[in-house]
Amino acid sequence: MKNFAEMMKQAQQLQGRMADMQAELERTLIEGRSGGGMVTVTLSGKGDMAHVKIDASLLKPQEAEILEDLVVAAHNDAKAKVEEAMKEKMKSLTGGLPIPPGLKLF
Repeated sequence: MKNFAEMMKQAQQLQGRMADMQAELERTLIEGRSGGGMVTVTLSGKGDMAHVKIDASLLKPQEAEILEDLVVAAHNDAKAKVEEAMKEKMKSLTGGLPIPPGLKLF
């Protein structure tokens, strides 16, 4: 029983650290850029879009399709950075132990 009690204690500690990490991710802002920085998308660490900045030179009707593509590219860049930040935080949280595929922690 002693081993089980210790495992439960460790699980509770891990759960507390994960809650802290999730709160930190909500406060973290990560930028993605495209078009040489002409379009910037800022996402929270949870993947919610917080801000979009578009260079005024792109705000022309004839540039609409290019602008749309650049917004998508900037969003994808930011999303990839968010995912990498989450992996790094999880690695530090779990001490480098691999998380089983398909286990959703967020």
